[in-house]
Amino acid sequence: MGEAELVRTGGQPLWRQLQQRLLVRIRAGEFDSAFPGELALADEYSVSRQTVRQALRELRADGTLIAERGRQPRVAAAAEIQQPLGALYSLFAAVEEAGLDQHSVVRRLDIRADAVVAERLSLEGSTPLLYLERVRLAGNDPLAVDRVWLPADLARPLLDADFQHTSLYGELHRRTGVRLDHGEEQIRAVVPTRAERTLLGCGETVGAFSIGRLGTSAGKRIEWRHTLVRGDRFALTAEFSGRTGYRLVTTGALAGTR
Repeated sequence: MGEAELVRTGGQPLWRQLQQRLLVRIRAGEFDSAFPGELALADEYSVSRQTVRQALRELRADGTLIAERGRQPRVAAAAEIQQPLGALYSLFAAVEEAGLDQHSVVRRLDIRADAVVAERLSLEGSTPLLYLERVRLAGNDPLAVDRVWLPADLARPLLDADFQHTSLYGELHRRTGVRLDHGEEQIRAVVPTRAERTLLGCGETVGAFSIGRLGTSAGKRIEWRHTLVRGDRFALTAEFSGRTGYRLVTTGALAGTR
């Protein structure tokens, strides 16, 4: 049986067979430069365009293909940054471990009040907070929009820090002696707003991870952070085993600096 031939009797539906054949070819890098059109695939595999469309629909749904209106489908780029679940992560370290230059565009660094954030930090609503907002870049491309609030009475020395290429946690420890040791995060998949897409430099078809983090030191709430990360450049991974099971959440120490 030729490579392009599909099983016509019994077994899997033709569209599922086609999806799997295309996935093998995609993973082999065959379509990195261009992905064939529906007519070409229908002719190559001797199937209807409806069969091709169903196979491509599934490949788009799982993120393997990207299809934009009026354009030929293309293979989605692999996520450049990977971060394990079950451990509080360092975006600064994760980017550099991927072999990419990590730097930031600082949009805001000031003292302000925010009643909602203050409540999350177990503070009075009018308590002054240090606010840092950065666009985080991996290489030359935007990766995340990062917003952080810390109590100003603790974090005021950070006003003099240059956050274009340094980690917040490293500066916090150097300038105040405080090191975050625990935290909790909530991660959700979201559709970025138009303004957020502009900051992230991504199109309408790209989703994002919305990550809310509460960081503590010696049991005291120190940091509230919201990070919006491009979903096409960042991946979350998990480990599992028969002995420990599937672990997504821990309360272990923060890994590295951020």
